[in-house]
Amino acid sequence: MTVKKKWSLFGLIIGLIIAIAVTHWSNQKSAKQASDNNIQITIGSKDFTESKIVMQIWAVALAREGYKIKTKPNISSSVIYQAIKTGQVDLYPEYTGTIAMNYLKADLSGKSSQEIAAIAKKGMRKVGLTVLKAAPANDSQGIVIKTSLAKKYGIYTLGDLQKKADKVRFITQGEFNKRSDGLPGLATVYGKFRFKSSRIYDAGLKYQIMANNEGDAAPVSTTEGQLVSKDYLVLKDEKHFWPAYNLVPLANSSILNKNPKIAKILNQIDQKLTTEVLRKLNKKVDVDGQDYQTVAQDWVRENVRK
Repeated sequence: MTVKKKWSLFGLIIGLIIAIAVTHWSNQKSAKQASDNNIQITIGSKDFTESKIVMQIWAVALAREGYKIKTKPNISSSVIYQAIKTGQVDLYPEYTGTIAMNYLKADLSGKSSQEIAAIAKKGMRKVGLTVLKAAPANDSQGIVIKTSLAKKYGIYTLGDLQKKADKVRFITQGEFNKRSDGLPGLATVYGKFRFKSSRIYDAGLKYQIMANNEGDAAPVSTTEGQLVSKDYLVLKDEKHFWPAYNLVPLANSSILNKNPKIAKILNQIDQKLTTEVLRKLNKKVDVDGQDYQTVAQDWVRENVRK
């Protein structure tokens, strides 16, 4: 056998060895991924529209990647934190402000959204939970005013509202007038609000009351679906009285350690969830009457690459 043929045979053998090794590694990787994906992931939600929509968005997106998903919607806000700590759910949509204030009892006065997220991450790590990247969406408290009245009197911020409160008929469900994070707290930062009138109402009727011209402004959650309408304007909290409540996945750390791809998928999705996007999604359910599963399915199909 010539030297040339020997080298040719040697090269062929080396090539076969490499091909076998690559195939073996690829098969092992595929088997590991299949094994990981066979672990059932239980995603929970709180008992309101937005939480259920986001839960379903995550469920649809993860199922498309081959994960076995079980959903548990409508868990009471007062017990869902215990549910994830005890393993009844593996992850659920939460808010940075809720984690920091309600669960960690942190003082958020003057804290930025980034600082609040950092407090939440650090605190949850100590109890075996992981706070993933916060979405741009901020479901905080606010005050909405009819756009027509805002333009008429130049009311665009809470400071403007305080100065021109005598032009505004305020409608409230009652508790807001007593809570430290309601009017009493606002008054310590902006000064007392002396409204033209203040009326107590059922919380679900505020938009109807304003549409009927029986009131002008009311407390809101800043991602409510009705706020899509140009008839309403959320006043700017220029002194940052209310802390940020950015949407965030709260997950059991052990699940993420076994399935690191889950964090990547959820982080990519959540960066597309802005305050305006959540308003539109909430509107489809709360105003237009669609079911949250369909709304979530449609959004994933249109916005998440497979």
